[in-house]
Amino acid sequence: MTEEDAMSMTTPRTAGPETPTGIIERIGLPRPLVWGFVGLLLFMIGDGVESGYISPYLAAHGAGSATNAAIIISFYGLMVTLGSWLAGALSDVWGPRRVMVLGLVIWAVLQVLFLGIALPAASFPLMFAVYGLRGIAYPLFAYGFLVWVLGASPAHRLGSAVGWFYFAFTGGLPTLGSLVASGTEPVIGEYRTLWIALGLVVLGGVIALLGLRGAQGGGRQAAPDVTTGRSLLNSVAIAFTNPRVGLGCLVRVVNTAPQFGLFVFFPTVFADELGFGTAGWLRLVFVLGAANIFANLFFGILSDRLGWHRTLRWFGCVGCAIAVLLFYYLPQQAGAHYWVSVVCAALFGVSLAGFTPISVLMSLMAPGQKGNSIAVLNLGAGAATFVGPLIVAVFLSSLGAAGVTIIFAALYVLAGLSVHLLKVPPEARQIVAEGGTLDEAAGQDQRPS
Repeated sequence: MTEEDAMSMTTPRTAGPETPTGIIERIGLPRPLVWGFVGLLLFMIGDGVESGYISPYLAAHGAGSATNAAIIISFYGLMVTLGSWLAGALSDVWGPRRVMVLGLVIWAVLQVLFLGIALPAASFPLMFAVYGLRGIAYPLFAYGFLVWVLGASPAHRLGSAVGWFYFAFTGGLPTLGSLVASGTEPVIGEYRTLWIALGLVVLGGVIALLGLRGAQGGGRQAAPDVTTGRSLLNSVAIAFTNPRVGLGCLVRVVNTAPQFGLFVFFPTVFADELGFGTAGWLRLVFVLGAANIFANLFFGILSDRLGWHRTLRWFGCVGCAIAVLLFYYLPQQAGAHYWVSVVCAALFGVSLAGFTPISVLMSLMAPGQKGNSIAVLNLGAGAATFVGPLIVAVFLSSLGAAGVTIIFAALYVLAGLSVHLLKVPPEARQIVAEGGTLDEAAGQDQRPS
């Protein structure tokens, strides 16, 4: 039996952990963290309120042009990447709870400055600084909580817990956030809707932090002698000192790089070449996102039973390779049959969720440095936002849309071939078999905070 097979069979049915009895446990939610998930959903709804209209709104209210608005949003994206990395690295030395508090405070303060000063002044430099810097905030809150989830959840149920995390995360940003905006904007306007967003973020943050009081896992993760600077350095060095973690980062890049790449040239394919128009393409994007939300939860729970490696390889990597090809080629053959495009978009969204177990594997490959592992994972997520468009920029003119799509499919196949190298060390397998948590096994400070 291979190590991977052994891990796949380490489930509540064969190992030491008790079979869940309550409804909360049966659906894969760690009971002590339930209010954290509720708060995260509300927080991300608030953060996602602006996602559907912020670019044109900035251009019309002080940025000066669509180009300047794009510059602001690009800086915001850079700060999101930085915050995603810092969330993991700082959680190791400060504890996830403090990182979440920091994210909430930064978001609220900068949003007030944005709405109360930058927008009324119609100042591009102020918008650039205040709105852009706010991008660091939501990853600190959200991914700080992810570190908490990975450390405090029973190891044999990590897939389910991570599935619920991404269900709340993507359910709020942008899906329900955009839905809230669609209801409030016609009634109270875009500006007041941004104040509604602030209220939702604060409400979600308070619910999460109060609801998590007393829950284990919110304190310092690292050894007493690890300083903040050393943790930041380790969060980069671990990708080289532990090659499996570095490879996991590359797999995470492959997860969504094609998605961001497709968004560059697929609008032309579906809106213009196939004649569905911009509205038709946007509906496909919604279908893709909606399918992905529920699939994150499904594959998270399934992976605890089927095995994290198997789920990642077959449903994530191989599934995306097939789905991305179908997404391009089937609509070409179907022509005016829009429903075919809808099915293909949904299939791709579902397959993307097959990568959910990568977060679990990253935490298990370095159980004593899970914060640093998640920092590297988040770097991969940030890198995907420009790797995908970069591939399009380099190859679209020479290979065309079909050629770029095939490149993306090939990347998924390569990722699938590398999954067997994401080996989990024996001590982590023992944690899973005994039904413990990574925090308990590491003997770290887990006092309620």
